[in-house]
Amino acid sequence: MRPGDRWLISLPALLLLGACGQAPRTAEKAKEPPKPPEPVSAQWAFHQMYVYARSWAPDATPLRLASIELEQVPCQAGKCGAWEAVFVSPRLGRARRLTYSVLEAEGNLHKGVFAGLEESWTGPRGQAEPFPVSAFKVDATAAYETAMKKGADYAKKNPDMPITYLLEKTKRFPNPAWRVIWGRSIATSSYSIFVDASTGEYLATAR
Repeated sequence: MRPGDRWLISLPALLLLGACGQAPRTAEKAKEPPKPPEPVSAQWAFHQMYVYARSWAPDATPLRLASIELEQVPCQAGKCGAWEAVFVSPRLGRARRLTYSVLEAEGNLHKGVFAGLEESWTGPRGQAEPFPVSAFKVDATAAYETAMKKGADYAKKNPDMPITYLLEKTKRFPNPAWRVIWGRSIATSSYSIFVDASTGEYLATAR
């Protein structure tokens, strides 16, 4: 047997010994479970919807923004699991309702931005009127803080009452205003506070 043949015969054994000497690979870390959905701020949800609205109509202008209470993701200090906005297009003469939700839920709510059907629009039909996006500077989180300070006594007496948020521009105030509502709607509420959505100043209390 030639010397080179001995080396070839011993090669598999050397490879086997080397493999045995290697440290075993560490097991891959188990994937972390997905985090439960969390409420989002009004401005963040509004921006997602506004991007879509501008793709629908370049002159799309907000008419209103309101929170939607979700049982799975309740509102917390100005952040909510779902928001609804209405945009209008004077050029098209149309209005469109958009929603943003952190999950699929009842009431035709879908995760992310979802666009409803278009409706005709020839101008304001009620008190609310379109407002420029640049006037929307104060988030619902800040409006909540102001409302809790001004309505501290009422909030203390009603700690478990849900709070609803509505952003509109009416002739009552020069800028669009947040209405922080104790209750699920204006019709069923006996207490709410208005906060300027451009400056963050307290405006009025409705009882």
